[in-house]
Amino acid sequence: MSTQGELSNRPEYDEVIQTIADYVINFDIQSEEAMDTARNCLMDTLGCGLLALRFPECTKHLGPMVSGTQVPNGARVPGTQFALDPVKAAWDIGCIIRWLDFNDTWLAAEWGHPSDNLGGILAMADFISQQRIARNESPLTMADVLKAMVKAHEIQGVIALENSFNRVGLCHVLLVRVATVAVVTHMMGGSREQIMAGISHAWVDGSALRTYRHAPNAGSRKSWAAGDATSRGVRLADIAMRGEMGIPSVLTASQWGFYDVAFSQTNKDLALKPEHEREFTFQRDYGTYVMENILFKLSFPAEFHAQTMCEAAVTLYPEIKDRLDDIDRIALTTHDSAIRIISKHGTLANPADRDHCLQYMTAVPLIFGKLSAEHYEDDFHAAHPMIDVLREKMDVQEDARYSRDYHDPDKRSIANALQIFFKDGTSTEKVEVEYPIGHRRRRQEGIPVLEEKFRANLATRFPKDRCEQILNLCRSQSDLEAFPVHKFMDLLVI
Repeated sequence: MSTQGELSNRPEYDEVIQTIADYVINFDIQSEEAMDTARNCLMDTLGCGLLALRFPECTKHLGPMVSGTQVPNGARVPGTQFALDPVKAAWDIGCIIRWLDFNDTWLAAEWGHPSDNLGGILAMADFISQQRIARNESPLTMADVLKAMVKAHEIQGVIALENSFNRVGLCHVLLVRVATVAVVTHMMGGSREQIMAGISHAWVDGSALRTYRHAPNAGSRKSWAAGDATSRGVRLADIAMRGEMGIPSVLTASQWGFYDVAFSQTNKDLALKPEHEREFTFQRDYGTYVMENILFKLSFPAEFHAQTMCEAAVTLYPEIKDRLDDIDRIALTTHDSAIRIISKHGTLANPADRDHCLQYMTAVPLIFGKLSAEHYEDDFHAAHPMIDVLREKMDVQEDARYSRDYHDPDKRSIANALQIFFKDGTSTEKVEVEYPIGHRRRRQEGIPVLEEKFRANLATRFPKDRCEQILNLCRSQSDLEAFPVHKFMDLLVI
């Protein structure tokens, strides 16, 4: 009997896939803090999307592919009049959420923005609820949305804790696709087999390259990539619900699986690494840790590793605003992750390049005392040459303690420090900020700022009475959780 060729016995699903499916199906969320944070996350995420509608480069992507298309029970896109199929609605919602780089953030071995999953969750929840109402059945409630958010955050964030996709050149939005397909398939009533099949297809899709996030190719794709990923998660959920078979050993299959093909940087690395070092490792089981510890961007639409640097710059602004021409050197002290992804010199080609440049995001608040989305635009940059003058005077150094505390699960700091040296030999004090206002350790201080941010973002799209109606609903945990999804989405249609 010949033994040549591949063994065709169908394996069990990889343990990573089974664990995600079992968590989505069986885990009962008991954490009041997680649900309360999810409510605040919903406000913040929707507000970021509404604010992005002011930018034509974002809105050009929205709407049906075929103009005038009418979708029965179509999923609504907040702040617009679009009612779309849930796949395109997820794309649009995800796009507006991420466009300004102002929604929540998760920092670990891998970075990302778990609220990106709201694109798929909200689109499918609205679609399902309208279908149920048409059949005289009970709709989903916003409690279902919040629970799905907690679980999507957890899936994306726990995988990211110890598994660095950026180290091998892959983009974190892969984890958005994985998390979205898991929770959306469950929302649709999928069985354990269907959920696992959907997750397996998310992994077999592979990952986008990170090249559009970094010099010299940084560009606006980073603003819609997560919308694309959550939309793909919805599409794969639909495919799974139609009975499509999964790919059980998509991660572990020898030579053809994700670990061997994608989770090592070069073939040489792959050949040298023991097999177990190419597999994912996990710091903790899935629960509610990620939502409880999520980071909110409350003050600055800036890549999160720079948030505390921006705070330090605003602190120094009154002292240095009239001495900009006297500056000799600017010392930026930061952590390893900030240096690797947002420290840049040379020409910045577009807004997407600027909002991922540590030096640019420091220079603007030093000059103006604030940083807004408009400050990244081409016209603004061209009108203020002092920004690049200050960038050229900046020296970026790592503090090893900052890097250690960044990865410490009990601290999860995002520390930065800033000091200005003048030509006459004098200097400012070194201003150090370890925890941004959006950190869990500053929740009491941060939530009022989050609510005001939401109020201001609502006002960019809705009349005053509607703004107050939405804000008051979202401020009440019990009222929001009981509210039907389709009626909530009614409030967000212009």
